[in-house]
Amino acid sequence: MTAQVQPLFQPDEQTQVAARLDATFRKQRRAYLTQPVPDIAQRKQDLRQLLALFRDHREAIIAAIHADYGSRSRHESQFADIISVTDGIHSTLKHLKSWARPQRRHVDLTMYAGARNRVIPQPLGVVGIIVPWNFPMYLAFGPLTAAFAAGNRAMIKMSENSRNLSRLLQQIVPDYFPEEKLAIFEETGGVGIAFSKIPFDLLMFTGSGETGRKVMESAAKNLTPVILELGGKSPAVIDRSFPLATAVERIMFIKQFNAGQICLNVDYVFVHESQVEAFIEHADAYVDAHCPDIQAADYTAIIDDRSFARLQGTLDDARRRGARVIALGRGQKADPVARKMPLHLVLDTDPAMTIRQRETFGPILMVMPYRDHEEVIAYINAHDRPLGLYPFAKDRKVVDMYIQRTMSGGVTVNDALYHIAQHDLPFGGVGPSGMGHYHGREGFMSFSKLRPVFYQAPFSFMKLLQPPYGRFASQVYDFLMKWKG
Repeated sequence: MTAQVQPLFQPDEQTQVAARLDATFRKQRRAYLTQPVPDIAQRKQDLRQLLALFRDHREAIIAAIHADYGSRSRHESQFADIISVTDGIHSTLKHLKSWARPQRRHVDLTMYAGARNRVIPQPLGVVGIIVPWNFPMYLAFGPLTAAFAAGNRAMIKMSENSRNLSRLLQQIVPDYFPEEKLAIFEETGGVGIAFSKIPFDLLMFTGSGETGRKVMESAAKNLTPVILELGGKSPAVIDRSFPLATAVERIMFIKQFNAGQICLNVDYVFVHESQVEAFIEHADAYVDAHCPDIQAADYTAIIDDRSFARLQGTLDDARRRGARVIALGRGQKADPVARKMPLHLVLDTDPAMTIRQRETFGPILMVMPYRDHEEVIAYINAHDRPLGLYPFAKDRKVVDMYIQRTMSGGVTVNDALYHIAQHDLPFGGVGPSGMGHYHGREGFMSFSKLRPVFYQAPFSFMKLLQPPYGRFASQVYDFLMKWKG
């Protein structure tokens, strides 16, 4: 007989949205209790169904994301929202059997006579995934890959800026998975608040730190564990030893990708004071060669009018307070109708400026001159721990110094962003940039309960140490005190 699941909401609090969330959660919970541990064959079949969904609807997915953005580079959607996900699924299929295998652990000497220890990865149950708009398939189906590999069921809440994609997924997902396995929810107003109140067995959120705090607060009321993937101001630092043109090319490629709307993007770059003007020249040359026309189909739009206004306001604030603002690419002007904005460099900033205080999340790069390594380290350590750190240096000792003396969620050396694309590296933030990990083995473990199990031997040594305690027990405990001490 399965346990009864209590309704999430009281009758006087019920809304249509909350009722559907409640019903779906209870359906998935009942299914989990009926089959709490799907075998490896079933999990692999679920992962192959995800691959089939991508294969069958690739063009529709790309078109939906394009419609949500107003203009989204097809190549960027292919790479970031299709290939990255399917490649991760293939990697998971390859390694799943070994990840799911029970782990042998050492048995303490006091219990050794024939006893065994095992750590058994088991599904948590029903997990919730809250997805942002910037890479909606990657940030929905990447975590879902880990959730399915671990044997869970999932409910996914999409962003309000992913309406077309949300409706497409609601239409096609039932052809591949029953609702008790996977359910997609569109944000129609208030859905996210109700979603975060569900007593999931794990809740994963990707988005801003401000919203992440609210999600964590709601989850805490149910003692629901959370994985938070947030953002922050991720720095790059270019050592004088590193070829400047190469560093600029790599940073600017990442900065223009998705019009800079990446939580892990380079938010600001430290450039030695002797190389600042050369940096500007190289950046302008890169944009002139690779992004000469912001109206091109391969240059992605800013997601909505509010975000466009925020970015324009950041530039206006910097100008008003005396910063040097450089529009790259033949002086192109921002287009508020198409929501297209050229790449900008901002120099000569001060702490009062908005660009110093908030994550940019757009095609704007702050350039900060420095004199020595200590100045860079002190600045990074005086601010919130970032999601990424990007040191460029030929000298391994310089790279190691930045890694050892600062803290970030992850590091890409001599480039930017690419540690997120490595399936065998865990991905996650630290402090204000997030908590918890996913990707690869760590993702499987995060979406599992690593259940410790002790198997007692036919004869227990502790039988000899039961009360009333006598001389033998005293000798044993005295020995253990000396031996362990």
